[in-house]
Amino acid sequence: MDDGPRGRILRATVTAIGRYGIAKTTMEDAAREAGVGRATVYRHFPGGREQLIRETITFEVARFFARLADQVAGAPDFATLLERGLRFAHRAVEEHEVLQKVVDTEPERLLPQLTESAPIVHAVLRAYLEPLLAQERLAEGVAAPEAADWLARQVLSFIVGAGRWNLDDPEQVRTLVRRHLLAGVLADAGGAPSPADPEVAVAAAGPE
Repeated sequence: MDDGPRGRILRATVTAIGRYGIAKTTMEDAAREAGVGRATVYRHFPGGREQLIRETITFEVARFFARLADQVAGAPDFATLLERGLRFAHRAVEEHEVLQKVVDTEPERLLPQLTESAPIVHAVLRAYLEPLLAQERLAEGVAAPEAADWLARQVLSFIVGAGRWNLDDPEQVRTLVRRHLLAGVLADAGGAPSPADPEVAVAAAGPE
């Protein structure tokens, strides 16, 4: 992640959006929050405010997926990786104060920005999933590139809107992943949770 002036400006813009909203955040706000001059902001974002807002949202999405990758690192199998990823992503979206504020107050401004970033996000997730799937035993007739593309779309759709699924419930997430998302993708997706995942063991034990 960029720790130079550009990254500092992007992080400052996230803060400014949380304070003022997308519509009212200006180049001056970003400069003030970042502790740099207005000319510095324009030097890094010559396209002006629209470029700054667009790249700030893409930057924050990238930070989200970096955290997501950290959360699923070390998962004992592919299904468990997806389960952990969905649970974390759901919680992270729900707990993201800036995102939730904008969703509540300016959804008409956020959605076009997210739509513009969506192909990039999908491509990043697809590229992450494809080599992992290539190491799995796939169902007959399934190829890793196509499976990665489909799974990336499905995962993103559930992150944005869980529908009838409660992604706070590990049991429902396991059912969603193993009996729906991976059914027909992996040759041995199965319906049972992985005993190798310590989170599964805790959930299976139930409350004390």
